[in-house]
Amino acid sequence: MPTLRRALLPALLAGLSLSSHAAVVNVDVGTPLPRFALLKPGTHHYLRYVKTTDGASSPVDIWKREVRFDERGGKRQLHIVQRWDGVVPGPSVRRFDSWFDAGTFRPLTHERISEKDGKRTVEGFVFAPDRISGMQDLPENTQKDLSMASNEPAFNFETDIELLQTLALAEGYDARINFYHPGGKAAPQRYSFRVTGSETIAGPAGPVDCWVVSTDYNEPGSVSTFWFAKGTQLMVRQQGTLPDGRVLVKTLID
Repeated sequence: MPTLRRALLPALLAGLSLSSHAAVVNVDVGTPLPRFALLKPGTHHYLRYVKTTDGASSPVDIWKREVRFDERGGKRQLHIVQRWDGVVPGPSVRRFDSWFDAGTFRPLTHERISEKDGKRTVEGFVFAPDRISGMQDLPENTQKDLSMASNEPAFNFETDIELLQTLALAEGYDARINFYHPGGKAAPQRYSFRVTGSETIAGPAGPVDCWVVSTDYNEPGSVSTFWFAKGTQLMVRQQGTLPDGRVLVKTLID
């Protein structure tokens, strides 16, 4: 029996070690984020393109994402501004203006303006602890009547890659985050974003050692994968398979 115990001990210790590295963490709105300091003021560009099943690639749009820390109402707040210039199926521009509590990433307001085929659509939202509502004082707001209840405060899904950058990414880390896509019909819900490993991939200036993060967006069988640089936790790449089998890729340009 002592011999058997000695034989089993390494396996038991290995199992305990693996389980100790699997850390499920509820990321709650309003609590300090462990690596918020990694979110630096600056601008980055991403190319979005689609790869077909025969290996061909076609561009979709270019994203410009700018992180600022600006004063609003006498308070220093996190301010994320985006512009998406699309080419498929035709020229289009989308602009996003999002404000947050500095330090906790608690969303405050979100504005989205879309322009395509000569049509301009304005949408504005206010995030509160128990609901997301249409912004009442925004001219031409097509979402003025929105009122989406939430059983807990929600993060803004349209700034997910910046939020993920502020988390304590490590092997086995599993973040459960309550997200809402502004204007969406689906109610806010928790999604799992799990670190599944490490990989070195090509970046704009050479190879980048990355954390690999995966989610199924609560759709079993669907997988979207992110690569975050280990040093800065900046997203370098994201890809996921579309229902028709094509692969949608976002890749960092600069």
